[in-house]
Amino acid sequence: MSRPTYEVEYEQMLLSRHEFLRRRAAGALDRSAYVLLSRIRMQGPMSISELSDAFGLDFSTLQRQTTAAMRSGLVERIPDPAGGMARKFRITDKGEQMLNEERETLVGSLDKIMSDWSDEDITAFADYLRRFNSGIERLSGRPWPRP
Repeated sequence: MSRPTYEVEYEQMLLSRHEFLRRRAAGALDRSAYVLLSRIRMQGPMSISELSDAFGLDFSTLQRQTTAAMRSGLVERIPDPAGGMARKFRITDKGEQMLNEERETLVGSLDKIMSDWSDEDITAFADYLRRFNSGIERLSGRPWPRP
């Protein structure tokens, strides 16, 4: 490993294999629903076209994801609040509740993993992750809203 980016690649690969962060209770959100709901929560109601642009996914993939989310009662289709022709997807109360529960579960897992970290270390790690993700977003041309 001659360049530091080899170390980053290796650690990222190891991170992706850990099931601890992905353990879910029966009936919890799958990853795609979690990301979909998180984006709609941050941005507000979105059309299938807006979701396609945001995720860089084709319409058929998003159609499957949004259809599954609608069947599960997590999102609903509404007329465009701005008066446009396209219908938009909005999170339902059930979707909000499940997203909140899932996030609390994940934060609880992170709290356990980082129980011996200082608040300053956790903040620095979050800053590096934000910087890393922002670099990916800049290269892909798909920035994500942040709280």
